Amino acid sequence: MGMDSATKAAAAAQTGIGVNAFLWRATLDTMAFMPLASADPWGGVINYDWYTDASNPNERFKATVFILDTRLRADALNVTVTKEVRDATGAWVGARVAAQTETDLENAILTKARQLNLQNAG
Repeated sequence: MGMDSATKAAAAAQTGIGVNAFLWRATLDTMAFMPLASADPWGGVINYDWYTDASNPNERFKATVFILDTRLRADALNVTVTKEVRDATGAWVGARVAAQTETDLENAILTKARQLNLQNAG
């Protein structure tokens, strides 16, 4: 039995977020390896704090995920990653992030969101 749009809207209101719930959940699941700094479910912004992979201690990353729509769409998601590397003096300095890194994270989140959506529909 499918929900009509009013019922869906009411359900969305009850979850208390202003963005697509599947993208939101998928972001939290996919990015769980990074420390969560802040999450604004109405504005659709999730900030992650510095993460360092144990296998490469001289690099660190942080990320911000923007969920821009209530619909589950590829263009409703934007991931930005900031990278720093340790220089010879041990100080952290900004470094270029490969564009593919952000794309890969977006694709992983979208894939997870679609899986959650399908599970929910079943």
